Amino acid sequence: MSIINTLISCLPNESKELLYENGINFKSKKSLFNYASFCRVLSIHGIDQMIQLVLRKQQSTTSNYQKNLLSQEILKMFMNQVSSLRSLDIYSGYSKEIILDRFPGAKRCLNYLTEFKCSSDIDPKFFNQISRICHNIQILNIKFGNDTSDGLAELISSQNNLKSVTLQNYYTTTDNGKKVIDTLKKFSSTLIKLKIRKSYMPLLFISDFINLQELILSSDYYGGCNYFNQLQDVTFPQLKVLKFYTFLEVEILIKFLEINGKNLRELYIRDENNSLNLAIAKFCPNLETLFTKFIDKEPETLKTILTNCQNLEKINFWCGYRYLNEKEFLEILTEYSPKNFYKLEMYYVFNAQSKLFSKELENFFIDWNDRTSKKLLSLVIIKDHESLSLEENDKNMKIIQSYMKLGFIKNFRIRKYENNHYLY
Repeated sequence: MSIINTLISCLPNESKELLYENGINFKSKKSLFNYASFCRVLSIHGIDQMIQLVLRKQQSTTSNYQKNLLSQEILKMFMNQVSSLRSLDIYSGYSKEIILDRFPGAKRCLNYLTEFKCSSDIDPKFFNQISRICHNIQILNIKFGNDTSDGLAELISSQNNLKSVTLQNYYTTTDNGKKVIDTLKKFSSTLIKLKIRKSYMPLLFISDFINLQELILSSDYYGGCNYFNQLQDVTFPQLKVLKFYTFLEVEILIKFLEINGKNLRELYIRDENNSLNLAIAKFCPNLETLFTKFIDKEPETLKTILTNCQNLEKINFWCGYRYLNEKEFLEILTEYSPKNFYKLEMYYVFNAQSKLFSKELENFFIDWNDRTSKKLLSLVIIKDHESLSLEENDKNMKIIQSYMKLGFIKNFRIRKYENNHYLY
């Protein structure tokens, strides 16, 4: 509420008069500071939501015309006062009424737009307007709906240097949907980051992006990336970051790592498989960040990874269920971790209960400080409301606080586990 009221107070007098003439009257003092001119990130969807809320609160009845009018005047203010917008997001339902040609400052404001978030079913006329003005978009996020506008491919094609693309909810089999994928191939040499989220689509087109540095595939159901076998023999010589927040066939993934693992710096795997972890140790020697799972009674696999991946700086550890117990994990970490290692994330799964005694935790901190490397430890605990993690033991928490004061621990944080944590 305070944000939209502030924006309304920044409106020029002619806009306020126009709103008043159409039954929209806000009692707001003129702002002493021009907040709108400093905006670099604009969410048309967010503004629309705030407008609906403030109109419902301040007026008993409002029409769509009034809502659209207020939205237009605020958007016009941004277009006129912002010298160079960097990020814009807009989704279906808000684009039909927006005619950028009516805003004198739109071309200057949007000329150097570098990030654009949109839904696929936006009115083609709006996509055409953006295509005429914006040619420097580097980051594109598309959320696919029931339809794909025939202006979306044109927008993509009009860009000069597209570097990062996110495709969400792609299930479309329409010609326009396929045209979007085909158009992306124009950027086979410039695209360095690709994220495909909650989608069911062939993945062979990814092989065209020869300079890809970051690939993220995510899905919240089994079989969400059934087409990954199309990439098992493809080489990505520049690939540095690989994140799979989905379930894949282990044999296919191992083959992919055999070809592309050497240059990886970050690897996130959702599966829990000992053979896969051994393949990581064998094919990914230059990892700095590793997100995987270690099964109970398989401590040797953890030792192998820590021994082979000598650049490792950060690792996650899943606690509870059938995973390696805390005491054993911490002992192995202390003895085998590389000299640059400094960050540990402990994930407590649903209903997990810490079995780590305070004496064992204290021994870990003492042993950690005695390592040859004196890099301070950063400890992050991630949990849900049903988990009893190690810091819920009062003695453990006192030990953590004590060793933070002594300077043994650089950072200690507790984060809430979100169900969709692995989908982003």
